Amino acid sequence: MAIDTRTSRSTATGAVVVVAVMALVTILSLYLVRSADDNRLFSWKWVYADVSLVGILVRFVPGILAAYLLARWSFFERSPLAAPVLLSIVSAVMLWGEPELLMDASRYFTQAKHLEVYGAGYFVREWGKGIGSWTDLPAVPFFFGMIFSLFGEHRIAIQAFTTLLFSSTVLLTFLIGRKLWSKEIGSSAGLLLLGMPCMLAQVPLMLVDIPTMFFLTLAIYTFLDALDRGGGGRTALASCAVFLAVFSKYSAWLFLSVLGIIAMLAVKKDRLSAIRRSLAVLALSGALIAAAAFFKADVISEQFALLKSYQLPGLERWGESYLSTFLFQVHPFVTLAAACSFFVAFRKKDPSFLIVSWLLVLVVLADIRRFRYLLPVLPMLALMAAYGLQLIRLREVRAFIVSVTVVTSLITLFFGYLPFARSTSAMNIKRAGEYLNSAGVHAVEVFTLPLLDPVANPAVAVPLLDLFTQGKIQYRYGPGALPAGVERTTSPLRFTWEYQNPEYYTGDPVLIGGESVVVISGGPMNALPLSLQQQIAAFPVVKRFGVSSDPFRYKTIVHVYTRR
Repeated sequence: MAIDTRTSRSTATGAVVVVAVMALVTILSLYLVRSADDNRLFSWKWVYADVSLVGILVRFVPGILAAYLLARWSFFERSPLAAPVLLSIVSAVMLWGEPELLMDASRYFTQAKHLEVYGAGYFVREWGKGIGSWTDLPAVPFFFGMIFSLFGEHRIAIQAFTTLLFSSTVLLTFLIGRKLWSKEIGSSAGLLLLGMPCMLAQVPLMLVDIPTMFFLTLAIYTFLDALDRGGGGRTALASCAVFLAVFSKYSAWLFLSVLGIIAMLAVKKDRLSAIRRSLAVLALSGALIAAAAFFKADVISEQFALLKSYQLPGLERWGESYLSTFLFQVHPFVTLAAACSFFVAFRKKDPSFLIVSWLLVLVVLADIRRFRYLLPVLPMLALMAAYGLQLIRLREVRAFIVSVTVVTSLITLFFGYLPFARSTSAMNIKRAGEYLNSAGVHAVEVFTLPLLDPVANPAVAVPLLDLFTQGKIQYRYGPGALPAGVERTTSPLRFTWEYQNPEYYTGDPVLIGGESVVVISGGPMNALPLSLQQQIAAFPVVKRFGVSSDPFRYKTIVHVYTRR
């Protein structure tokens, strides 16, 4: 029976037009209801506060046309692995100019610098004692510290590392999709990870979320591979991946339950070998985890108590809506395709789908509503979306949906999120550090002034300045009582008030009266302490970094005083 190719082409063309119109209508709809986005970092009501409807059209109409051309580019079909990996690297590198937007980076930098200054042995011994650990786990700060030790204390080295982990997560997503279903699903899933702009914007930051996402995805893939093919090397690799995921972040413990689903499905296929291989991974990873947990049992116990008494109740106060997460911060096409994946799996009676959907089900059952805590599950969401796209029979239409999702998300990222990030007061710290470096300043004494609105302890800005500054920092800080109005048990930034000044900021009195003085404040410096006025009198040149138009309560205004 002959196939009318003209009818097929006409159907595909009509479907592409429908998708293009839907993409534009979706963007315009989100723009019009942007006040509903309650994301704490990149809410559309902030990102697009000064962008007109015409500005949205100017950004996205050419983008949708470009997505059509991109979907027809044979490179993506001929290179199903290279295309998503290369695009992920390029996208992440273009974000390296971001400031450190979250104060949590101060903790991870401080922990990593302890390893750099005092060595790996000190880091292991003093984790949770001389090195404050809050509710953090040591794996990621350990890697950050090793990078500082090997390549120097340069932020770009950390960004290269997190970019590598993100692009590797894209690779692993492809490999999981190919192993469970097909090369096309794996490639589409890798690309659809770029359809989540809020996650992409966090790749260059010195946080643990992107590394945790990588280690969890690595654990899933290597466990699948170990059960599928066996062997001592695969067993060891899977065990190490599980160990690293466990000691990356506490939320990963819940998500690692997916390994039980993988083992259960493997046992149904090949009972004896699956049981033997599962037990081998469990025994080796369990031994590694037990040894580390025994060595730090007291620290872990204290952290669990803090998680139970403070962190878990706080999640109800600090949460973000699913509407924000799955419509604004994840492209709606990804969410819609992921929803359709349940129907596809039910129709095919596909047990493998349970592996990728389990984490999203857990998120809903546990009512996890903070986007950052959802980051580790996003590769599985991308796989669900790629699987759900199989409802569409025409390959070129599927390719266009993936392409338009990626392109419009990247437009949101580079023409919305990135300019917004660079307009926040966090940029003042970055620019002040760059200014000190360009001026060749090697010794800096830092002072922090109390905030009028004491939402956070200004002392935590000092490690962030250190991250951007090559010179030696001197900082004298003595913690006092909590300011009036700050409630210890409910403050979302409680960790900042428990800041302990590292010895490496106080151990060199020769630096006092050095080459520069930096004053970090939360607003105008109207009445300086007399001692500080006398200190800065010797530095006649002042440079002010005072961007403060962002909507966040915590501001960092920086004054740099130099002699020339």
